[in-house]
Amino acid sequence: MSKYSEHLKKILELRSQGLSNAEIARRLKENLSFEVSDETLRKQVSYMVNKSSDHDSMIEFAQSNGVPFDKVSSYWFKGEHFSLHVKNNNEVDWSDIREGILSSMMEYVPKYPGVVYEKKNDGHCLVIDPADIHIGKLSMAFETGESYDSNMAVLRVKEGVKGILNKCSGFNIDQIVFVGGNDILHIDSPRRTTTSGTPQDTDGMWFSNFMIAKQLYIDVIETLLGIAPVHFMFNPSNHDYTHGFFLCDIISTWFSEEPNMSFDTDLTHRKYYKYGNNLIGTTHGDGAKTNDLPILMANEASKYWSQTQHRYVYTHHVHHKTSKDFPGVTIESLRSPSGADSWHHRNGYQHAPKAVEGFIHHPKHGQVARITHLF
Repeated sequence: MSKYSEHLKKILELRSQGLSNAEIARRLKENLSFEVSDETLRKQVSYMVNKSSDHDSMIEFAQSNGVPFDKVSSYWFKGEHFSLHVKNNNEVDWSDIREGILSSMMEYVPKYPGVVYEKKNDGHCLVIDPADIHIGKLSMAFETGESYDSNMAVLRVKEGVKGILNKCSGFNIDQIVFVGGNDILHIDSPRRTTTSGTPQDTDGMWFSNFMIAKQLYIDVIETLLGIAPVHFMFNPSNHDYTHGFFLCDIISTWFSEEPNMSFDTDLTHRKYYKYGNNLIGTTHGDGAKTNDLPILMANEASKYWSQTQHRYVYTHHVHHKTSKDFPGVTIESLRSPSGADSWHHRNGYQHAPKAVEGFIHHPKHGQVARITHLF
């Protein structure tokens, strides 16, 4: 029995003795392990009693009209004078289904054979960072002068990744850092809003765009694994703070049997990776101020700070290029392949070059090339 059901049962027992809501609240308070005001508890008792009465009345009405209440989870009854929506409140504890879910998921984890890479002299690290893709964003050329939707988002990312790989073919790549998250999805709720509730113009349903993003990441990562081991870094972001995390956690599960992959997919807003003499940081860019990022890196990645000479933080969010050298750290924001929607067009946040970007890092000399695939 749930805690709610236990409290409700106790309340109804006391109610049957003719006690007032205030007296019931006083008796309940004696057994509580936390502090709560008498007034708050009295209101809660009154609410639960009323809800119980309403619920019992609905069940009685449904049964008298031949509705099989105990065999359905939810239904509407449309009467002459009112309509009735009834829900079955049978509860299932998470522990009852958790093991089944995990077992089912593990059956579908792909078994990757693991590529044996040729040993490369003078190797380099490729940081590939499709930033602010916004799968699910809708832009209409009639209003904004350019079109953008989920299909175009996928095509641009795949084209951009392919273009970067072609452009860096002259370098020996022995490590790839793939930066995920950063508004991979445009919305974070069925109400077509961002995490904070800002309404968005959208293309497609939230669940279909989630699956599109999942398949896009799988396709891109499988391509990258054919070249070098891949380290996946996830940056939480403002458009899809929850769904973006779920997506990247699924990707880490999908590739859990791939020996050439490593993951950094927790919810920390700034991630760091050491490659030779390079300390590479990534963050979405909607949180800490740019001027604070160098000192944050020195504190949060102190283990690697003294071991490296070339330090970079790649940021996102603004959809255009900025780059600035600070003492010991270079901060650079990335362009986005996504089009301008109605809001961005109306406010004039438009016409920056659209691109997917990558960076080549030499283990000794730091960033030696910036690779840009423009659309």
